[in-house]
Formats: sequence, C-alpha cells, structure tokens
Amino acid sequence: MRKIIHVDMDAFYASIEQRDHPEYRGKPLAVGHAAERGVVAAASYEAREWGVHSAMPSLTAMSRCPGLIFVPARFDVYRQVSMSVRKVFLDYTDLVEPLSLDEAYLDVTTNKFRSLSATLIARDIRRRVWRDTALTASAGISVNKFLAKVASDYKKPDGLFVIRPEEAESFAAALGIEQFWGVGRVTAQKMRSLGIRTGSDLRRFSEAELKRLFGKAGSAYYWNARGVDHREVIPERVRKSLGAEITFEADIDDAAELRRRLQEISKEVWERLRERCFTGRTITLKVKYADFREMSRRKTLREAVKKFDAFWRVACELLNAALCASGQKIRLMGLTVSNADDGSVQEYRQTLLDFGDDTPANG
Repeated sequence: MRKIIHVDMDAFYASIEQRDHPEYRGKPLAVGHAAERGVVAAASYEAREWGVHSAMPSLTAMSRCPGLIFVPARFDVYRQVSMSVRKVFLDYTDLVEPLSLDEAYLDVTTNKFRSLSATLIARDIRRRVWRDTALTASAGISVNKFLAKVASDYKKPDGLFVIRPEEAESFAAALGIEQFWGVGRVTAQKMRSLGIRTGSDLRRFSEAELKRLFGKAGSAYYWNARGVDHREVIPERVRKSLGAEITFEADIDDAAELRRRLQEISKEVWERLRERCFTGRTITLKVKYADFREMSRRKTLREAVKKFDAFWRVACELLNAALCASGQKIRLMGLTVSNADDGSVQEYRQTLLDFGDDTPANG
C-alpha cells in the first residue's frame, strides 16, 4: 500500500508578493494586470473572500472587490522559490512529480528517512518550507494520488489532512462530482443531467457505461468513485513543448508594433528554453484575430534551434505569413518550440531530477 503526499503552496504567487511587500499583507491582492483584457493569475485569500479567483477577468475582479490591489507577475522569482521548495521535497524522496510551480506529488512509501509515517514527513516538509521560504503549504496524505490531492484542499490554508486506507472508499463515495479528477464544468453538467452528483451516484454505473458516456475518462471515474487510483508518482516527466503567449490590451494591425511585441515574446520563450535546457526543431506561431478566429503557422528545421538569431528569424517569417493570411487586427500572439531532440529530453530529465521545474501555474 502506497503512501502519497500532495503538497500545495497556499496562494503561491500572491503569498510571495505579500511576503516581499509588507504593505500588501492582510489586503486583497491579485497578481496580474488591471487592464481591459487583463486576467487574474493569482489571488490572495483576502481577495478570495470577495469572490476573486485565478483566471477571472481583471475587470470582473475589480467590480467584485473595489479595493483590490494589482501587482505584475514576477515569474523569475516564483521559479526560484519553487526550486527551493522542490529541494526540500527531494531530501525525503526521489519520487517527486511536479504538477506546476506550486504543487507536487511525493511517494514516501520508501523514503530517505526510513520513516513509517507519511503524516510525520508531511508535517516536517511544511515546517521546513516555512523555515526556508516564509511561505505556508497545505498537504494531503493518502494511499493514492487522487485522494491525496483532494485531501490537500480540505484544510487550506496552512493545513494538513489525512485520508486513511480504511476511509478511502466511503470518503470517495461522499465527494461531489466537481472534486473528481478530470471533471470540469461541461462534464459536471452532463453528469448532473444523468442524476450523478456524488461519488456514490457514479458507483451506480458500470465501468463500460461510464466509458461509453465519457470516453477513456470514464474508467478513471469508475475507480476513483471507489477510492482507487493506480497512477504512479512519476518524477521523469518529459516536456514535449515550451512556449509563451500574450493577449494584447488592444487589437493590433500595425506590422512594426506586432514585430516589437513578437520580439518580447521571443525573448521570454528563449529565456525559458535556456532555463530548462530545452531545444526543439519545430517553431509554431499562434495568433488569434479580432473576430476570435485562431490560426497557427509552423516551421520544422533540420536541426534543433540553438541560437536566438535563428529562432528570431523563423518567428519573423511566421509572423509575415500570418499577416498575409488575414487583414484583420490581432488580439493574441504566442510562440511555441516543440519536436525536442534526444539530447534536450535527456538534459531536461536530469534537470527535473536535480531541482524540478515546470510551467507557471498557481492553485
């Protein structure tokens, strides 16, 4: 029987800003831009009390919380803190699976301290994270990844919750369907239309029926409703692509301005490539026009791009193609590098094992 810990940093981006800026402490704060098309990347717990949450349009957030403080994201700082937290995890086990900058699974069934108690390990991890970063983390402990992740939400912030083996089945049966892995808004609506509101309701259906209704995910729903999750904690997650995108505050059709903004995105992507020792042969430009139509242009090179000049030259070629394809203004633009070569994959694996890193996200 496995012992899995899910550690989730509390309001990670917002908590870092409040830590580094004492004047923000105790006040509703959002990481993002207070612009017409801005989006909240993270919200402090004071802001959440007003109904502000991540991925919410900035204008909506400001209307809900008139005194909301907006601060720009500092992803370089968030990554550095994340690496410090991951180093703590690796002191206990090599089986660490990062999900994002602010959360990870740990398999401590066999651990470096030879401790029989996952709960004691989780408590010590939270203590050390606070000591090293002055930030709080919540932890969930159980026999599998599904239950451990659910448990980490139960006593946030700065909490710890255990779902014991003998409690797994009854606990899963009582969960609302929105708490099940992979159940989003659309799937939840479909489930409710079928009279499925809890794990207990899910258990009325056979695995075959759930697969027919929900595809491959139906099998996971069947087992999760019984408190079962066979997924292993996998530390060597190989990145297949890396990129960045930006939504403009106002639609742009000026070629020179688009080229300037593209250069900003290109530099950001290039910095991420260097940080993660990632190289690839395919460069893709994504654009979204004013009428919300999306288009992508890509180019695959003979060898992985390893110099910024070559990367920038291809990005400009792709932008020219996108501009020729439509006379409309552009509201969003993004660049992605994919089709990694073998050397990049091996280097990234080693980097993840030593320190851990992932794309920005905040829970």
